[in-house]
Amino acid sequence: MPNDSLHLDEKLDPQALAEAAGAAMFERDPASQGLGMTLDEIRPGYARMSMRVREDMLNGHRTCHGGFIFALADSAFAFACNSHNHNTVGAGCTIDYLAPGRHGDLLTAEAVERALAGKTGIYDVDVVNQEGRLIATFRGKSHRVAGTVV
Repeated sequence: MPNDSLHLDEKLDPQALAEAAGAAMFERDPASQGLGMTLDEIRPGYARMSMRVREDMLNGHRTCHGGFIFALADSAFAFACNSHNHNTVGAGCTIDYLAPGRHGDLLTAEAVERALAGKTGIYDVDVVNQEGRLIATFRGKSHRVAGTVV
């Protein structure tokens, strides 16, 4: 019995494939959904996601806990590196926090593919608030594994 999904990437243009992969991943991602993230845009090698800072995301300084900022950046990274419809995981990353996120802020993470060679990719992610203020910058290294997203 033929499996149509094996040749999905041959049937769709790169943008349609990125959208299909993004939709499938988001549907199976209770972590991002539970944090109130939205997938705002996806293209091959690119993803933009947003998250509203809730009361339960604040730390003892009454600013957004860095772990939630990291989670947003990491999710955008994941969607960008899987946008080519190859199962891809994070191999390592760094994050620099530059300004606090505050209760009610709408944080947006924009992930951009900088390099993709063989099974390895490099992605930069900027997290900004609704005023465009840079909150954090993240760099992730991806590694392609077996299989496809859709």
